[in-house]
Amino acid sequence: QVQLVESGGGLVQAGGSLRLSCAASGLTFSSYVIGWFRQASGKEREFVAAIQRSGDNAYYASSVKGRFTISRDNAKNTVYLQMNSLIPEDTAVYFCAARYGSIMTSTQLWDYWGQGTQVTVST
Repeated sequence: QVQLVESGGGLVQAGGSLRLSCAASGLTFSSYVIGWFRQASGKEREFVAAIQRSGDNAYYASSVKGRFTISRDNAKNTVYLQMNSLIPEDTAVYFCAARYGSIMTSTQLWDYWGQGTQVTVST
């Protein structure tokens, strides 16, 4: 049974930082690309960032590029999302997802999802 468990969310002031973690089990972790998505209240879930299987390459939404960094530790079956210079517009539930294949930004093309962790950025 595949499980993805996010952690690290919380309440932070604008300009602050948070690091999210996504711990995976039940799959050959190094065979999957891993992505982060977010869903703000009343909005569609959107792509944030994703990282290749080896961790060599990463991709970011334009809204977070330069502020967020995705990384992975295949020995620990864990992916991280370092979020700096947070703004209120980053407030959302953040989800990690796994895909057997290449990175895609469409939510419909990912195989497994976590339950999400809330990030709230206050002014």
